Amino acid sequence: MQNAIITGATKGIGLAIAKTLAREGINLAICSRNNDDLLSVKEALLQINPSVKIFIYVADCSLRADVLAFAAAAEQELQSVEILINNAGLFLPGSILEEQENALQKQLDLNLLAGYELYRFFGKKLMAARAGHIFNICSVASKKVVVNAGSYSVTKFAQLGLNHIMREEMKAYQVKVTAILPGSTLTDSWNGTTVPPEKFVLPEDVAAAILSCLKMSAGANVDELIIRTATGEI
Repeated sequence: MQNAIITGATKGIGLAIAKTLAREGINLAICSRNNDDLLSVKEALLQINPSVKIFIYVADCSLRADVLAFAAAAEQELQSVEILINNAGLFLPGSILEEQENALQKQLDLNLLAGYELYRFFGKKLMAARAGHIFNICSVASKKVVVNAGSYSVTKFAQLGLNHIMREEMKAYQVKVTAILPGSTLTDSWNGTTVPPEKFVLPEDVAAAILSCLKMSAGANVDELIIRTATGEI
């Protein structure tokens, strides 16, 4: 059995990925800031597949100490980690000139530094094992600036850059690294929208893309995967 870590796995894209991997028989370590949400998701995942191990841990991934504590606890529980999915993220809309004083730092902490710390924790272990797959859930904003999301775009550009560095450092050790770049995805950030669901990418689409990447042959790696809405960005 393979073991996977998913950050921010109780909602949206992270939850869809967790459900998909559980169906495939992959053991999971997931984290969230809310223990009740984690307990509920654990129960749902075990209903999907009672044979998998689900380790839950309360952590705020914007805090370095929490990220490292989660990583250490997950490794101790699962013994090894083959799949790392850096999913936790934060979107704060607004232009750089109008946003709150700490908007950039908040988004850097979650969108960039959480994945950086997990890579630092697990990278050499994946090298030694000469196997594994790291996924970074980036955004189309990693490629094209979103007008009303200045600091968010900065952090997502940086996250994609980090992904590229990971891939270059890992490729000699047969460790795969993939950036997933979704467009407008129907998650809680769109609560209250009047835009019909068929106009969005669904969290399940992102999960299906990750599963497809995991099922490729040992010699194949998807460097980047952009998932746009069928009719153009919302």
